[in-house]
Amino acid sequence: MAALSRRALLAGVATTPFVPTTFAIDIAAAAAPSASPSGASSPQASVARRLAPNPVGAFERLYRFDVDPLAGPVADLTVPVEPLAAGATRRLTVMHFNDLHNNVTVPHPARGETRVFAQIVQKVRAARAGAGKDDVVLFLSGGDDQTGSLLDELLAFTPEETIVHPSYRSFVVAGVDAAVLGNHEFDRGTAVLADLLARNGDLPALSANIVDTAHLTRGRHYHPALIGVAKGLRIGLLGLTTPEDTRTGTAENPGLSVADPAVVVRNLLPALGRACDVVVILSHLGYGGSGMGAQAAGAERRLALGDTRLAELAAELTDRPVLIVGGHTHTALNAEALEPRNFVAGRVAIVQAGFHGSHLGEATLELTREAGGARLVAAAARLHALKKSDLRVPAADPKAASLQQTGDWDEGFQGLAVTPLLAKLDERLTETIATADADASVGGERTRADRYVRETAIADLMNDLLVARSAQFPDGAVDIAVFNATGLVAGIPEQGPITFADWFQVMPFADSIQILTMTGRDIQAMLDSNAQRVVRPEELAATPPIDLKSYVSRGFLHFSAALRYRIALGASAKEAKAVDVTIKGRPAAEALDTSFRVAFGSYIGNGGFAEAWNGREIAGGLPPGIKGYDLTKLPKRDTGFVYRNEIVAQIRTLGRLTAAAGAKTDGRLIVAAN
Repeated sequence: MAALSRRALLAGVATTPFVPTTFAIDIAAAAAPSASPSGASSPQASVARRLAPNPVGAFERLYRFDVDPLAGPVADLTVPVEPLAAGATRRLTVMHFNDLHNNVTVPHPARGETRVFAQIVQKVRAARAGAGKDDVVLFLSGGDDQTGSLLDELLAFTPEETIVHPSYRSFVVAGVDAAVLGNHEFDRGTAVLADLLARNGDLPALSANIVDTAHLTRGRHYHPALIGVAKGLRIGLLGLTTPEDTRTGTAENPGLSVADPAVVVRNLLPALGRACDVVVILSHLGYGGSGMGAQAAGAERRLALGDTRLAELAAELTDRPVLIVGGHTHTALNAEALEPRNFVAGRVAIVQAGFHGSHLGEATLELTREAGGARLVAAAARLHALKKSDLRVPAADPKAASLQQTGDWDEGFQGLAVTPLLAKLDERLTETIATADADASVGGERTRADRYVRETAIADLMNDLLVARSAQFPDGAVDIAVFNATGLVAGIPEQGPITFADWFQVMPFADSIQILTMTGRDIQAMLDSNAQRVVRPEELAATPPIDLKSYVSRGFLHFSAALRYRIALGASAKEAKAVDVTIKGRPAAEALDTSFRVAFGSYIGNGGFAEAWNGREIAGGLPPGIKGYDLTKLPKRDTGFVYRNEIVAQIRTLGRLTAAAGAKTDGRLIVAAN
């Protein structure tokens, strides 16, 4: 536990508590639900019902509606607010982020704590403090606010075990006005999500295209659309969740389904537009049209409806100005200015702000009230890049200006919202997730001795656990799971309780899971490259021998049980190759043109730059001239699921890690001279 102590990670970083007078730290649950219509056969109409806005947000009043956007067209939404007088002007500024994935703050033992959300809050509070009498500054999330950081462990897999939602609680304190439900909000199940939404009732959550489940109730836990009023400006909010990557059909999400977003947009947007001056669509659909969407790090996702096509659809359905605040594909748009490709029909703008707190987006709409409604006079957008901490760089170094420095974050927010989360995390890391009844093969000493040299028990266990867990992935199970030897830092106790901290020491890196489509021919080529990377007997016998306790950065890979082979070492690394390969029980030679779904961590899936799974020369002590196999040329999809989290979930399901449950080697890899 000491090796992962949050206090040790953040040593030397001071905080000063500050409590804003308008915020109560114990947040009340959302208002009680009211009935929602279903199966409507005629156009729906609804009178607005008051909803409490975030008390430190921008809205003076907030309204919800009892409509079912899946039941057919919505005729009218009535809001008891007089429109602005003719000729009145407003400047609407939307500060936005997306795909934060619980990276509220990012500790590092050497670089220090990157205070991600405290930096964002500083910029938003400055914008709100500088707003004029006709200026409105909203603060919005484009979804995927959970799954992806060490703070995930404050969320459990049952409501009874949950401590807090790091992102949502931080959002309420920070004055976030609304968030859309992204696909990763459902990773731990609708019971946990419903509990979190109820705990953070001052943060309105939106989605118009998810279907009620046994745990989530429309009108109580989330809303299809809302109308907020700020300085007389009526602002419509509409939320959309991607159907492609949301976990449905799982035990954690009973009855959950995600409808076609185009259907609900057609049913709801015209009425919402008529009731408002401007509409903001919180779209966790991804950037792109119909087909492939653009994503960070070269990975792509198939989109039934993306934001470029959504913008065209919005322009057809309403004459109101529309701002689409996007997420899901981790795309950084409009870095310096609103790009023409992201401005449709002169009144629909598309924005997205990267991922993991890489940027804070800022979009500004200049509006004037005319007889027929509000008209967009001008639109602008840009990104604010956030700074990373690196305490190793001295202040006198020219690089220091681009790194996080004291004064770059809101100290009051950090002390009130983030410091308590980190204190709770220290406690959570000591909790037991399973018990072990294995032998020394899963321990740290054996893991460090084996990981670069031969089959390794803890790697076998991890990969097999991931294959089992993948049965719950939205697009089905994978055939093979892969993990990189340099990502294995420790083993586990061979007997007794295993804590979160124990497992985080095994695999401290929060890689996402990428699924690559590989033929048997691709797999054979990958294994041949892997054979060249193994640490050889002559390297172990050298003077001095290669140090197996440090990183041997060659990218040697371990595989799940469906892949079995022998490494024929040959006379040198260049001559090493993989032989006797079987894939799911078939000789590789009989499956050369068969396609398989193979799960990688994102570091290797993206080419593992330092470890040359990108066609470049392999380093790590190998002779020059040996190039790695290029994984980057293969079709892939980034699930966004965190490799470590999925394994922890499967460990918790098992409860006991035994040799019979896979905590041992089984001969899937044999290393021999020939």
